[in-house]
Formats: sequence, structure tokens, C-alpha cells
Amino acid sequence: MDFLNAIVALANFVIIPAVAYGSQLALGALGVTLIYGILRFSNFAHGDTMAFGTMVTILVTWWLQAQGITLGPLPTALLALPFGILGCMALLLLTDKLVYRFYREQKAKPMILVIVSTGVMFIMNGLVRLIIGPDDQRFADGERFIITAREFKQMTGLQEGLALKTTQGITVVTAVVVVALLFWFLNRTRTGKSMRAYSDNEDLALLSGINPERVVTYTWLIVAALATVAGTLYGLDKSYKPFVYFQLLLPIFASAIVGGLGSPIGAIAGGFVIAFSEVTITYAWKKVLGYLMPDSLAPDGLVQLLSTDYKFAVSFVILLIVLLFRPTGLFGGKSA
Repeated sequence: MDFLNAIVALANFVIIPAVAYGSQLALGALGVTLIYGILRFSNFAHGDTMAFGTMVTILVTWWLQAQGITLGPLPTALLALPFGILGCMALLLLTDKLVYRFYREQKAKPMILVIVSTGVMFIMNGLVRLIIGPDDQRFADGERFIITAREFKQMTGLQEGLALKTTQGITVVTAVVVVALLFWFLNRTRTGKSMRAYSDNEDLALLSGINPERVVTYTWLIVAALATVAGTLYGLDKSYKPFVYFQLLLPIFASAIVGGLGSPIGAIAGGFVIAFSEVTITYAWKKVLGYLMPDSLAPDGLVQLLSTDYKFAVSFVILLIVLLFRPTGLFGGKSA
């Protein structure tokens, strides 16, 4: 019985949160890896792109809630999500037209584009804070739990309860659907194939008659959709605060680089590697070990390797290790 309690505690505090967080990081990392693979630069504004798309979703959510329009047990934000995606698409296309296109036409080096994207990042960050403010914004409604810890205890008779939040379930289901649609688009559609061809060999793609500006436009549209979905899911699961999305840039880049920059499958795998690493290293193992070990050996302390305040340091350390020993990542993407 103690073993089952330990498994339930592990699932409740480590496995389920890490799977949800990993899904959010994977969607964010997919956007980063698409930009790197097709547009040839690391987009430091990606975290704030997520923040902007989520902000539009939140504003529309609040408007819908004020009109009395909800989705019942599901978050109203799911209704507002398409508007957030459209808003983010408009922002990225405008940014590309006003900023990135000039440097692309000048054949600027990737490092120049990285510096430019850093400037874009600060502008986006300021814009989001100006519109919605710097504080936490709550916008989740509907049923909070699919199953509560109390219901689980009553069903199983175990001492330890398992709670599954609605937002965690929505995150995983949405991530699976979005990733499936993305891979279908890249592998089955003519536009998707032209994007892959452009990524593999730009000169050969141009000789084949592929329109580079069309490829760039579709890339930004897909990135906007991925960023908004990832940001909204993260905001629903935790909370929305613009500065947190700026901080998310590190684990998202770490996910993309660990998996292999330019590799979509690598981005997904990297997201889960980073998520499980962060959660397991910052989790206090006292409860799980208390179930598994005899009373005489049960730990008195929290058995926590790092405080949750330092969870982003885990991403940084993993990023450094990968860059030192395997710069092409787990799935052999382009060298970071």
C-alpha cells in the first residue's frame, strides 16, 4: 500500500505537472526551431511573442466573460484562442515587414538578426506591459479539476490523493492535436514541403521555383499560432505575468538546443527533457521517500536538490552541458 501511495504522490507532484509543462515547452520550442531552421536565426523575441498572443487571448476572454459567453466546464479562453492567434499573426507579419525583411534583403549575418530580435523583444515586452500591466492576470474559469484528490482517495482508499487539473488535461490534448497538425502540414501539403526544401537547401529551393517570401510568411503564421497556443496553455495552467514569459525564453531555447536546433521532433523531446529535469530536481522528495523507506530511515529534511526559485538554473546547466558535449543536440539538428 505504501508503494502505491508513493507512486500516486510521484504522479501527482512530478509526472503530471512535468508532462503538462513539457507540452508547453515543446510547443514553444517548435516555434524557435522553425524560425532557426527556415529563417536562419535565433529569435530572442519568442517569449514575448507568446506573451503578446496570450494577452490578446486574455483580453478577448474577459470581453466574452463580460458578455456572459462561456464554455461551461471548459475555460472560455479556448473560445478566445483563435482571436489571440490572429492578433499574434498580425504582429509578427508587421514586425517582419518593418524590421526583419530589411536585414534579410541585405543578407545580414545571423548574429545581426539575433541582436535585432533582442531589440524587438524589448519593444514587445514594453507593449504588453503597457496594455495589460506587469502584474499577474487570472483568466481561467470553468471546472478547475477533472478529478480532485478527495475523489481519488474515496475511489481508491489510498492515503495519498491524485488531482488532475482541467488545464493539465487540456494542455496535453491540445499539444498532441497541434503537433499532429503541424507534422501533417509539413509532410503532406505542398507549402509544407516547400518550407522543408527551403530549410534543407535554400539555393536549390530557389532554383526549383519556390517563392522565399511566401515561405517566410507561412513560417511566421505557424510560429504565431504555436506561440499563442503555448503561451495560453501556460497561462491557464499557472498564471499570466509578462515577465515570466521573458524568463521562459531560457527553458524554451534549452529545449530546442537539447533536442537539436532545426529538428521538430528534437524540439518536442527537448521540451520533455527540460521539464522533467526541472520538476524532479526542484521537487521535495520527503513524502515519496517516507512511503518507500522504513520509519527508521525516513528523511527528516525536504530532500530537495534545488529550491523552485532556481528552476531556470537547471535549464541553463543542461544547455551548457549539451553545447559542450553535443552541440547538434539529441536528434542531430543544426549546430547551435
